[in-house]
Amino acid sequence: MKIAGKVCVVTGGASGIGKALATRFIAEGAKAVVIADLNADTVSAVGAEIGAQAHALDVRDETAIAALVASVEAEHGQIDLFCSNAGIIGVDGEPWWATGADNELWQRMWEIHLMSHVYAARACLPAMIARGEGYLLNTASAAGLLAQIGSAPYSVTKHAAVSFAESLAITHGDDGIKVSCLCPQAVDTAMTAGTDGGGVAGVDGMLSAEAVAEAVIQGLDVESFLILPHPEVEEYRQNKARSYERWLGGMRKLRRLFTDPVGQ
Repeated sequence: MKIAGKVCVVTGGASGIGKALATRFIAEGAKAVVIADLNADTVSAVGAEIGAQAHALDVRDETAIAALVASVEAEHGQIDLFCSNAGIIGVDGEPWWATGADNELWQRMWEIHLMSHVYAARACLPAMIARGEGYLLNTASAAGLLAQIGSAPYSVTKHAAVSFAESLAITHGDDGIKVSCLCPQAVDTAMTAGTDGGGVAGVDGMLSAEAVAEAVIQGLDVESFLILPHPEVEEYRQNKARSYERWLGGMRKLRRLFTDPVGQ
C-alpha cells in the first residue's frame, strides 16, 4: 500500500508513535490524515502543528470510535487505512509478582490494547468489505510476541492484540482487507520516559518514533503482516517457537538482571 492519496486515521495520534505516523503519512502525500487522542486540547494543538484533522475521544468508548469512523467516511468518502495505535504502560509492582497489578490496570489495558482494536475494526469493516479493500494497522508490541518482564497485563493484552490482528487477516483476507501488526521493542516516547534506556525492552536499543514510522512505511509498502522495527525480534520469536523451555529460561535470566523489571 502506498500512502499517497489515501485517507488515514491514527488513534493515539497526539504523541509518540501515533504522531510520528501521522506526520509521515502527511509527508507521503496522504489525501487526509485524521488523528484522535484522549485530550482535546493536546490533539487539537498537534493537529494544527502537523496539518492533520483532530478528534478527541477515548478509545475505550465504542460509540465514540464508531462516530469518528462515520464522520471521516462522510467527509472523505472512505477510510483507506485505520491505525489503531493507542496504548498505555503499567507495571506489576512490588513484589513483582505476575499477579501484582490491580484489577483496574488489567481492565484499562484490556480495553485500550484489545477492545479498541475490535471497536475500530467493527466500525471500519462494513464499508471496507463493501468496496473490497481497506487496511487495518494495529499497534501491538514485541511483548505481544515475546513478553514484557515486569508487566503481566501489558504482555497478556499485547498478545491478545496480535491474536486479534491474526483473526482479522485470516477472516477477512479474502474480502480484500489487508492487516499489519506493529510490534516494536523500546521506543523513545513518553511511555519510556524515566526508564534506563527503555528498561528490559531496550536491551537491543531504543528507536525514535520516526524510525518506527519509517518501518511502518516499508511494511505497508510490501503489505507485511508483522512489522518489526527491531529486527532482532524475529530471531527471538523463532527461538521461542523452537524451544519454549530454553526461551523461558532465557527470560528468567533476563529478569534477574533487573531489580525493577521495567527499569524505572
